Amino acid sequence: MILSATITHTLRSALWLAFFAAILVAWWMMYVMAVDMDLDLIGRPGIAGEAMRQMNPRMPMYMPMANFGPLFAMWAIMMAAMMLPTMVPSLRTYEDLIGAADGTWAGWIGVLAGYGIMWIAFAALITIVQLGLLYGGVVDMLGIAKSPLVGAGLLIVVGAFQFTRTKDICHGVCHSPMNYFLGRWRTGALGGLRMGLGLGAYCVICCWGFMALGFVGGVMNLAWMGLATLFMVLEKLPQIGHRVVRPLGILMIIGGVVLAMFPLWSGG
Repeated sequence: MILSATITHTLRSALWLAFFAAILVAWWMMYVMAVDMDLDLIGRPGIAGEAMRQMNPRMPMYMPMANFGPLFAMWAIMMAAMMLPTMVPSLRTYEDLIGAADGTWAGWIGVLAGYGIMWIAFAALITIVQLGLLYGGVVDMLGIAKSPLVGAGLLIVVGAFQFTRTKDICHGVCHSPMNYFLGRWRTGALGGLRMGLGLGAYCVICCWGFMALGFVGGVMNLAWMGLATLFMVLEKLPQIGHRVVRPLGILMIIGGVVLAMFPLWSGG
């Protein structure tokens, strides 16, 4: 009995350490990608790259983001960096059910895997969207909307989504995963995978807008995407999550209105 408890404790510690290590590695990889592209923490060209472009204005900015492979890799890594932190409440909830509802650590891994699969699928989708926007002249090579009105419209749309019934339903699942697990409980690794896929689907629908806001501040703007991550984490906190959804929506709508008015204020 003591040996079994020790093994279980060791496995639990190892899995959680690996989980948080994956988050740190994902953010580190995002930083390395920004450095390789000579971008600062807000996704703008660095001093060296800007100086070279001033000497040769026709020199194209080094951005591998015009091709599906590198862009998809960037979004997939970003999904891990931004969405894994928001999954802590769900994984903690499943862990509570390991003893109470015949769950297993293999099922815990399955939940994580299913959740990841759904967000990787979303990464592929938003990669295609960004390429379409890029070649359509809507966003630049940094993934930033060329027109303030596009960015403003996106902020307003995402802010308005915070008030919809769809957001309420999907946020309810992400905010209170216990009800989701109890209503769809499956044992074993495959059962966990199945539940993780469903949980991931709800989460994608709930949080797609925060990802799309990358086209406002820049998809390689680590500070901007870090702020979006903070918003999503706050939404999923059991104590305050349901209280911040609409205030965040109001903030985004106000931000969209301000951004839409900026060309008028600047005389543009």
